[in-house]
Amino acid sequence: MARTATIKRQTGETQIELTIDLDGTGQVDIDTGVGFLNHMLTLFAKHGCFDLTVKATGDLDVDDHHTTEDIGICLGKAIHQAVGDKKGITRYGFMILPMDETLATVALDLSGRVWFEQKFAFPTEKIGTFDTQLVAEFLQALAANALMNLHVVLNHGQNSHHISEAIFKATARALRQALTNDPRQTGVPSSKGTLTE
Repeated sequence: MARTATIKRQTGETQIELTIDLDGTGQVDIDTGVGFLNHMLTLFAKHGCFDLTVKATGDLDVDDHHTTEDIGICLGKAIHQAVGDKKGITRYGFMILPMDETLATVALDLSGRVWFEQKFAFPTEKIGTFDTQLVAEFLQALAANALMNLHVVLNHGQNSHHISEAIFKATARALRQALTNDPRQTGVPSSKGTLTE
């Protein structure tokens, strides 16, 4: 069965349509109006091997906050919807990922429960015009709407662009692992029998 989902979100601040195929090859068609976010979502899809389409308009005259957070919401909802009942998935994923001088660790659990823990900070407030605080906002929204535990730790790093890139790549790689079908796992990987809530 195809593990795909399309989420549409329209508010007074943003209009978003997002489609994901969890079993894709990393094909992207992304236009958020936020150049750095386009870059992060592109590498997220490439490293996760997700086909991802994002069309978004938002109140960028205010700042990038609402657009970034709302895309995180839509991406999380799409992942949760596309994965279905979670039968046969690996469930857990982790990645320790180097990016030049930066090293980031991500561990996640598609548990049906929400937790976001972050231990990272950026040496600058901006990457170009992008507010580095929005990386955590995006990840919080992603975790909350994908109903997963997401732990992100920066082991070390000096360049804000590299830090963000390492975090997005590591999250994608960990998620790809967690979503992979385990041929030995015939049902839901939980003693409770469900991972949907």
